[in-house]
Amino acid sequence: MFTGIVEELGELVSREQRPDTAQFSVRGPLTSSDARPGDSIAVNGVCLTVVDVDGEVFTADVIGETLRRSSLGSARIGDRLNLERAAKLGARLGGHLVQGHVDGIGTLLSRAAPVDEAPWELIRIGMPAGLARYLVEKGSITVDGVSLTVIDVGADGFSAGLIPTTQQLTTLGLRRPGELVNLEVDVIAKYVERLARPHLVPRSDGAGG
Repeated sequence: MFTGIVEELGELVSREQRPDTAQFSVRGPLTSSDARPGDSIAVNGVCLTVVDVDGEVFTADVIGETLRRSSLGSARIGDRLNLERAAKLGARLGGHLVQGHVDGIGTLLSRAAPVDEAPWELIRIGMPAGLARYLVEKGSITVDGVSLTVIDVGADGFSAGLIPTTQQLTTLGLRRPGELVNLEVDVIAKYVERLARPHLVPRSDGAGG
């Protein structure tokens, strides 16, 4: 489990392709400092299991399902990566509950300061239609492993704000329109929907529950 508060910007230093999998080696001095084989580390919002640690570099296997369902499939050597170690019980929860299980890939549609010289940016992200129902204004969503607050939700996606710290310390400060991002919606919303579905009564007009 994670919080969506990125601890450091890492770098992909090697990528070894294997049958329906890839092995990533990621440089992250802070993240690797106390990492052990078997530990979980979120890499751009994807929960990966540490295979080995060598100084400032940790290695993890990325299976085909993850490569196909997340932007890690197109990651290249030299790419910067958002890194977060698993949350500790009893520690402060600065963001929100994040599993590191990507629900879909979004596209950065636009980014701009809302007014001239504003220190923060408004971004808009397109997302798969099936995920929109899990978003609400002022709710939480994880974008490339970063916990963000939803400003509004529309037919083409959602908007969120990037404060200067987020721009400087995460990959979201480097993203440009057209680039892909990993999305994870609030897990609580998904469980509530599943539990409530058997109890929903279809509308008499045939429009659904």
